[in-house]
Amino acid sequence: MTHSISAQDPKNQSSNPGERSPSAVWAVLGSSGFIGSAVCGSLREAGIEVRAVPAPRLESTASDTAGLFGEAAALTAVRAELAAAFAGAEVVVNAAGLATPGGTDSPALRGANALLPLVVADAADAAGVARFVHLSSAAVQGHRPFLDETSYVQPFSAYSRSKALGERVLAERRTGACSVVTIRATSVQGPHRPTTVNLARLAASPLASVAGEGAAPSPVSSVDSLVQFIRTVGLHTGSVPAVVLQPWERSTVAGVLEAAGGRKPLRLPEWLCRSALWGGYRISALAGERLHGPLRRLEMMWFGQRQVPGWAEATGNVPDPRVREVLRSVQVREPADR
Repeated sequence: MTHSISAQDPKNQSSNPGERSPSAVWAVLGSSGFIGSAVCGSLREAGIEVRAVPAPRLESTASDTAGLFGEAAALTAVRAELAAAFAGAEVVVNAAGLATPGGTDSPALRGANALLPLVVADAADAAGVARFVHLSSAAVQGHRPFLDETSYVQPFSAYSRSKALGERVLAERRTGACSVVTIRATSVQGPHRPTTVNLARLAASPLASVAGEGAAPSPVSSVDSLVQFIRTVGLHTGSVPAVVLQPWERSTVAGVLEAAGGRKPLRLPEWLCRSALWGGYRISALAGERLHGPLRRLEMMWFGQRQVPGWAEATGNVPDPRVREVLRSVQVREPADR
């Protein structure tokens, strides 16, 4: 049975009739991580009570959803412990997982990115939670020319395969009273994130380059806009699709590099960039995909990836674009001479 909000109690009424009460309790897994900590901070600023719930460390050897369902069914004690931790919460956010785009396949990777979302969804249902928001990655759609909110995936690495498996098992899970929404986050940046500092360092160097004119849309986004979107999805009382894509922040590949590095990037012929990537991915495949992560970042720097407007645009729930301010705020400190 889901929690309901009493219209007679003014303390439980939202200022927006399409939103849940901001006085509701939200449980957050992964609260100490980059995105999880930002989510908790944003919720507290909005006056929402946050309950940090430690994510259990799970391992999985499953390669398909049937295997995951079997493993999840055996985790009775873990599911019960999570359900007890979620008791009284109206929204649960899963920001936990292993963010290792360049990593290799392992039971820990599958456990964190595929098995954990299923166990959390079942526990949220058992606790009577109204909505479970799971954070996935747009990497599940791989090298296709555009990102969208369909179930089509094209994973290209161990990390993206584990995330795609997590999405698939949630889609095949028997639907309960809890509304389960997966948010596909794009290339999320923050002022203190090492990935962002490395991007700023690259953008300020002579290696910063784009394919052609550099006008291709970039999926590089800000953690500020992502947490605003998570909050919007969690507070929304109406139906939300099973998968929603973090909205585009209207930056081009050249614009991202200019904001991060303070200089115009080099323009390279598109044929040269495509040829370099073609050869690089084949060499990486022979080396066990060890170069797939760096090559994918290079591909994103050169060509970006278009995003198809989805639920956020259709319902007027697009967060404010902040990626350029975030990139301009990054301070790159070179190591001191020894």
